[in-house]
Amino acid sequence: MKALAQLESWPVDNVAGALVTASGSGDTFGDTARVFELASVTKLIAAHAVLVAVEEGAIDLATRAGPPGACVEHLLAHASGIAFDTGEVQARPGEQRIYSSRGYEILADLVATETGIAFGEYLRQAVSEPLGMTSTVLAGSAGHGARASVDDLGRFAAELLEPTLLSVQTAGAARTVHFPGIDGFVPGYGKFRPNDWGLGPEIKGDKARHWTAPSHSASTFGHFGQSGTFLWVDPDRRSACVVVTDRPFGTWAKPLWSEFNQGILDELDSHTD
Repeated sequence: MKALAQLESWPVDNVAGALVTASGSGDTFGDTARVFELASVTKLIAAHAVLVAVEEGAIDLATRAGPPGACVEHLLAHASGIAFDTGEVQARPGEQRIYSSRGYEILADLVATETGIAFGEYLRQAVSEPLGMTSTVLAGSAGHGARASVDDLGRFAAELLEPTLLSVQTAGAARTVHFPGIDGFVPGYGKFRPNDWGLGPEIKGDKARHWTAPSHSASTFGHFGQSGTFLWVDPDRRSACVVVTDRPFGTWAKPLWSEFNQGILDELDSHTD
């Protein structure tokens, strides 16, 4: 795909990417076996493992966790009210979209307690191993501590397009807005009213000046990480894209990401006209 060649001019030392379609075909760029830090893209994989635990009956979306009145659903959707990296309560559950890595650490501890399996190992057994994600390791926080290759993330993106580890109902719920209508900040991009989020993925909705492309469908979901990494899925186009770099997110990324993603969509759309 010609649009992937945009990555060659990015101001980074190392970059790799892949386009994934529902048919399994797609192009790649760069060293797709190289392992990169995922930062907050970790949350997508961690959330998938948490939802496997829900389907296995170890926990439930209504299981109490985190601050008083909060549950698994609140934590997955960043609606528990706790701060980004501490247990400080900043709002009542369901009132604000407060992006929280600490919430994912609480979820990981809950799954470990209820299953008797350390969360990193549970994630490996529940997600990485069945999908053949051989380079993926959770080496730290469930909110930002994983690393993986594009080869692995492409397999995971294919899973998000056509779920095999989750039921259709659970996978659909994960990409549906939970606690609709609440506002909040997307790190690096400012406040959105509302700030739509599912059970792990951010949902584009009607957000503008965003890391996705202007013409992405409203149902597009995914995540980006402060390590200069992102993964999106556009269900309307039945396509997904993964890009990983070794340069931390910053002002360099904001115009390039949106322009790159728009270029991908333009090329996809030209093939369906």
